[in-house]
Amino acid sequence: MGKLVLPFLGMVAAECAQVGLIIVSKQVMSKGMTSFIFIFFSNIIAALVLLPSSFLLHSRSDRPHLTFSTLCGVFLLALLGYMSQVFGYAGIYYSSATLSTALLNLVPVFTFILAVVFRMERLDWRSSSSIAKSVGTIVSISGAFIATLYKGPSLLKRPSPANLSQHLMFTQESNFVLGGIFLAADCLMASAFLIVQASILKKYPAELIVAFLYCFFVAIQSGVTCLFMERDTSAWSLQPSLRLLGVLYSGVFGYALQVGMFTWCLHQTGPVFVSMFKPIGIVISVVAGLIFLGDALYLGSLVGATVIVVGFYSVLWGKAKDIEDIAETRSSEFSGEKTPLLK
Repeated sequence: MGKLVLPFLGMVAAECAQVGLIIVSKQVMSKGMTSFIFIFFSNIIAALVLLPSSFLLHSRSDRPHLTFSTLCGVFLLALLGYMSQVFGYAGIYYSSATLSTALLNLVPVFTFILAVVFRMERLDWRSSSSIAKSVGTIVSISGAFIATLYKGPSLLKRPSPANLSQHLMFTQESNFVLGGIFLAADCLMASAFLIVQASILKKYPAELIVAFLYCFFVAIQSGVTCLFMERDTSAWSLQPSLRLLGVLYSGVFGYALQVGMFTWCLHQTGPVFVSMFKPIGIVISVVAGLIFLGDALYLGSLVGATVIVVGFYSVLWGKAKDIEDIAETRSSEFSGEKTPLLK
């Protein structure tokens, strides 16, 4: 369990940055900046932030050789990540925050299924760790849907600043069907992203270099898209200052910090553990809404958060059990003990 403390803290920090990114992106795009340009500027800043740190932390002596196949893999990873961002922002634009938060909980389901299909996670119903991870995944997703879809009576509410909630909401006409399709595509791309990233890190275990190359390639892909989609030069402006501040936040915290943390935690724990923090993000959203936006705390949020914690602890125990079993196996092999074929 001790080996999971740092990945746990890292993923909590990454999810906090993600919640901030959602709030900032809503504000910036409500001021007229398109999602394509927002993604372009954010990834440019993130690449500039990650460039020096990635090559400083990975010295030339311990840096793996960067092959053409690895670059192609990271380019594919960037394409999946870029498509996920485009679909995600479009889904939030056309639907509501409630629908987007609910459908994001499909990520752990898709990731767990893909990880089992590609044999990144073992699924043995005779193993207590596999049962714990499977049941914990289902429980956490159920809790996330409870927190999102069941409101219930208000338990706690603090006065919000005047008109703050209105400023953070989209004024565009909602289209829940189209938004739901975009968000489902976002979840599928995000799950495939985690699987591809995990396979790349096995061959090239330099997390920050992979994160830098990812942001660099996304910036190129989004820049090419912008040249075709955004012919109006005024759309590239970073004025008013809210646009500039939003891009700076998203580049440093929403992308550089988040992608760096995701990549490191993915290398340490695997894709299923990382994807399990999507439901945890709902808890962070509830707390952030209560503190910063003056949202009320409803019974559904409290019950859902409790169920999420129970399910997440089950997955955490299953991952810790896997790590313990692997450590025991390696210790047994190192000591020269022979393990019988049939236990």
